[in-house]
Amino acid sequence: MSHRNHSHSTLTGKKLLFSIILNLIITLAQLIGGFISGSLALISDAVHNFSDVISLIISYVANILARKKKQTPQHTFGYKRAEIIAAFINASSLVVIAVVLGIEAFKRFNSPQEINSNLVIWLAVLGIAVNGFSVLLLKKDANHNLNMKAAYLHLLTDMLTSVAVLIGGLLMKYYQIYWVDALLTLLISVYLIYISWSILVSSLKILMLFAPEHIKISAVENEIIKIKEVRNIHHVHIWQLNDHDCHFEAHIEFRKNVQLSDFDLVCEKIENILAENFHIFHSTLQPEFKRDDSKEIIKQD
Repeated sequence: MSHRNHSHSTLTGKKLLFSIILNLIITLAQLIGGFISGSLALISDAVHNFSDVISLIISYVANILARKKKQTPQHTFGYKRAEIIAAFINASSLVVIAVVLGIEAFKRFNSPQEINSNLVIWLAVLGIAVNGFSVLLLKKDANHNLNMKAAYLHLLTDMLTSVAVLIGGLLMKYYQIYWVDALLTLLISVYLIYISWSILVSSLKILMLFAPEHIKISAVENEIIKIKEVRNIHHVHIWQLNDHDCHFEAHIEFRKNVQLSDFDLVCEKIENILAENFHIFHSTLQPEFKRDDSKEIIKQD
């Protein structure tokens, strides 16, 4: 099982590296083309692409760190949170980029300018091709990994931005409608915020150690207290280490003063309940019997 996961992560890393190289090429091409043609749209798209290159590099490094399974006394969880941090950074940068694009769009409404539309059109087509290929490379991995999803969305919005630039270039070439570029940029910025907000919130919740939304602590409590040896559970914590691994800890009060071997049997029952009903595969349980402490399920530390 671990070998298959490692191979999948290695393949994902190679896809990211290839996407980084492709996006560096298109960034340089758009930047040079923007200065030659006088197109602010192309220069803005180049800056947008360059920010995505930085984000892809962050994702690539996070992917490498996430493959490091070795844990040490200083890194007891290893690097499992590296990808969540990368997802948060990427999603945050998407929101910032969207705001900047929106501001620039409003400025362009007030001061449209004539540009070399032919160069804009060809470089936009190149951007669509490169980013579209990168999107296809990462699409499958984006379905089950927040870090890869953030990288995928960066590339997708790059492609959409290039589509907008292409449409703007065509309208400027044939109809001299120069304000359309600003309109499309504004629409893309709104879409950018819409698609990145959920990743930003999800990754922030994981970093803040919030309980997963699909797990209700009351439901966990109801299942565990069905075990006849258990009087109650309290001081419960449920959190996600990353977008896959969920951890659980709680104090378990027993009805009788049980032996350690009996406690182990109850632990197995609880672990099975957590795994089968809630997909929680890591738990820490503290046994208690007639201990004078708070029995609230959520204790304010």
